[in-house]
Amino acid sequence: MMKKQFNLKIVLLSLISMTALYSCSNLELEATDSVIQNIEFTGLADSQASLDGLYGATWGMLGDQANFFALNEVTTDEQVIPTRGSDWGDNGLWRSLHNHTWQVDHGFLLTTWNQLNEKVLQASFIIHPLSNSTSQQIAEAKFLRAFNMFFVLDMWGQNPFREATDLPSSTPIVLSPSEAYDFILNDLNEAIADLPEVSPSAATIGASKAAANFLKAKLILNSERYTGSTPNYQEVINAVNAVEASGFALQAGYFDIFLPSVDSETVLYGNISIGNRIWNGMHYNIITPDNGGGGWNGFSTLAEFYDLFEGDANENYMGSGQEERRGWVPDASNANNTDNYGMGYGFLIGQQYSASGQPLSDRAGNPLSFSRDFSLTNSNETQAIRVIKYHPFDGTGSASFRSHEIIFRYADAHLMRAEAMLRSGDAGGALAEVNELRVLRDATALGSVSLDDMIDERGRELYVEFFRRNDLLRFGQFTKDWEFKDPASVGDANKNLFPIPLTALLSNPNLVQNPGY
Repeated sequence: MMKKQFNLKIVLLSLISMTALYSCSNLELEATDSVIQNIEFTGLADSQASLDGLYGATWGMLGDQANFFALNEVTTDEQVIPTRGSDWGDNGLWRSLHNHTWQVDHGFLLTTWNQLNEKVLQASFIIHPLSNSTSQQIAEAKFLRAFNMFFVLDMWGQNPFREATDLPSSTPIVLSPSEAYDFILNDLNEAIADLPEVSPSAATIGASKAAANFLKAKLILNSERYTGSTPNYQEVINAVNAVEASGFALQAGYFDIFLPSVDSETVLYGNISIGNRIWNGMHYNIITPDNGGGGWNGFSTLAEFYDLFEGDANENYMGSGQEERRGWVPDASNANNTDNYGMGYGFLIGQQYSASGQPLSDRAGNPLSFSRDFSLTNSNETQAIRVIKYHPFDGTGSASFRSHEIIFRYADAHLMRAEAMLRSGDAGGALAEVNELRVLRDATALGSVSLDDMIDERGRELYVEFFRRNDLLRFGQFTKDWEFKDPASVGDANKNLFPIPLTALLSNPNLVQNPGY
């Protein structure tokens, strides 16, 4: 067989092209037609450049408001995008996620499937001995392969896998859920040995022992869905203890954690633009010095999710009895505040103000006052509560599109440990963990803790950090009823997995479509 010079970009693009070709019903392929038949992997020329590219591609995937983020958040009770006039209709693209009426041809499914699986293959190229990667490069690639495989497993329940030395024309095998779980766990265990020991610092932008232990805890805690067996809760606790032993801890000052400065909670962050996280829910007339064009007036939350937090149900002004995590909205007496550009934090409801303390109006001149209630298909531009966790003010004057988004946070690990304690019978230990966090967040301590309390606490602490779908599934609540969900989808266990994209099924006969699709 003639060998051609191996080129990672060519192979990845070729794999995408093959998927696209199979979607054309009138196209017949012969073995000699493919320009990629004879490409044989002979190792990477520059493993570090490939690893840097893998990080960059992963961060780019996470920063998008569509695709990966939408599938993990807009499909839940945390995020919803009402259609407002001609805005955000998009042929039901967003609505179908929230009300669980997505179909196999939803565009976000194919994009996310390709993004995740391409990164798995790219990591395998780095890991293969032919690439002569260093032990740390291999460990980082194994962490990133585990990260991407975890979400394929979590979202689709089956993982296609291609060895680095397989020809691109070969058909990938498909790992069952239990096989994929074992593969991911093995990658993490092997990675931990050679990853650097990193404590809270700017170095948490890369893989570390703490980040791998965090993902290991997440994987094991969810293992019943993948293997059918009760999770080893002590191993979850051990993994979280290892994260803590690396120096990570809860930190006071909730919204300060989401600034780009070093804190004790950020286990892993990415060089990810936070523009989407700030502006996709802000009104057009909410502006900052570096963004005079304002927001995009889309992403919102349900009143029932907002009601999980302590405080007045109809307002969120300072002194409304709210816990810290619900944030606050400036009122006329304190809106002229250079520390926030007049913008609130957390959940924005009621009248909004400018940086000079003036009440804002919508585009028609009506008061810009966000309301609890709205219509999914026909809302006006002021309806629905908005959410802002990453604030545009950080003291620099040009922070609206800064690149610093948290991927793993210690408070999540802390609550994973509490959950493992509760599920393994240590209710007292779980209550102490939960109350330690609640007191720090200026919330009333609980007298007891149940699984319902635990999922609600995770929602309050971790909203819009892209793990809500995963959490609801683990607690058996992803198919529960919430506002605007299609009644036919309530209780439909088939919705716990997404459909395999049609082009993936056509190109890989080893894949089997998930039930219900």
